[in-house]
Amino acid sequence: MKLIATNVDDSIAKLSGKIEAQRTRPGFALDPYFYRSHVTYALELEHILYQSWLYAGHVSQIPNAGDYFLFDLGEDSIIVSRGQDGAVQAMHNICRHRGARVCEEAQGNRASFVCPYHGWVYNMDGSLKAARDMEMLPGFDCQDYGLKPVKCQIFEGMIFVNCNLEAADWTPELAKIAAPLRGQGMADARIAESIVYPVDANWKLVLENYLECYHCATSHRAYAKSHSLKALAHQVRPLNEAMLARCETVTGVAGLADEVSENYSHAKQFGGCVCHSRYALYDGYLTGSEDGQPVAPLMGDFKGFDGGASDFHLGPLTFMLNYPDHCVLYRFIPRGITKTDMQLVWFVRGDAREGVDYQKEKVSWLWDHTSKEDEYIITRNSEGVNSNFFEPGPYHPEFEELSILFVNWYVDTLQRAANQVD
Repeated sequence: MKLIATNVDDSIAKLSGKIEAQRTRPGFALDPYFYRSHVTYALELEHILYQSWLYAGHVSQIPNAGDYFLFDLGEDSIIVSRGQDGAVQAMHNICRHRGARVCEEAQGNRASFVCPYHGWVYNMDGSLKAARDMEMLPGFDCQDYGLKPVKCQIFEGMIFVNCNLEAADWTPELAKIAAPLRGQGMADARIAESIVYPVDANWKLVLENYLECYHCATSHRAYAKSHSLKALAHQVRPLNEAMLARCETVTGVAGLADEVSENYSHAKQFGGCVCHSRYALYDGYLTGSEDGQPVAPLMGDFKGFDGGASDFHLGPLTFMLNYPDHCVLYRFIPRGITKTDMQLVWFVRGDAREGVDYQKEKVSWLWDHTSKEDEYIITRNSEGVNSNFFEPGPYHPEFEELSILFVNWYVDTLQRAANQVD
């Protein structure tokens, strides 16, 4: 882990002053204070990450009653499980007695969760089954001490969680991008590969890197050969227009050409970004692979390759890049002030057979290669940003437009959080 020099005099007052100064520089990168402040990080967890919809996993990870997996966020842990009734639920991995973790293994199958400290026993739905000898306490009722619930929503096979139990139903917004995702067959897809790339950088640096493609032409040569997103819009407009004109006919997937853009401050509910757009691959490339040729059977309802790829934005920290034959999901998870897990999950058709219909190394090659390049440049970025002599420069108005939108939303959110503390 990279060490940074934090401010010993950090405070809400200092944060408010930095926010005010940031507002005087619209379109400029964040002041380094926001990447190294413990006060800021605590507010981010409480007011951004614990209030947003976050991808936890896929239903294929818990196909049977009693199956579970853990989703770690910051210093917290969430259990996602399938109960005996088949329902999927999420709950905090914290015993209601003295706070010990009731589950340590990252995934598995259980009949119950037993706290290793004092032996309280919880059902798979989080309800308290037994608390040894607690009947001696007058009025003690197991029904009052189940594991604390986490809001959970399933969309096209993907499980999203929100620690804010009062968060509005996300379904109306998700419906706006349901058609292209449903055409991909995500609900029945299988995970071909999953890799976590630990990055020694603040989560915002990792996220900002994904939000822009200004760096793509110089940092990702393999990607840039095939993906037109590395070019300015006017330079590839004819290529994109031709692809969009044919995409639904060639693929057989309705809604594939539709664009939805509700991210950050444009989202209809806090932490509920929903976006979809499709852009062209360069001529001769059909998918996101080392040579641009198919690496797996067509997914879902796809009937052919249109020479395009879809970008999805699901909540503030989850993204998908979907090709006709496979999908790549990106998830960014803060693990501390200078540590972020960048996780990639590759999906293929649910009935595809590894070693017969696809080779996972070929499915994952391009984005594994690209992510390792990202890990390198983000780490270099973090080291420079945390220098005492760094002075933020201006964002590119087109390539880094999403970064500008994110920073504006982020600063507004921190301001509201600071005001609440004051």
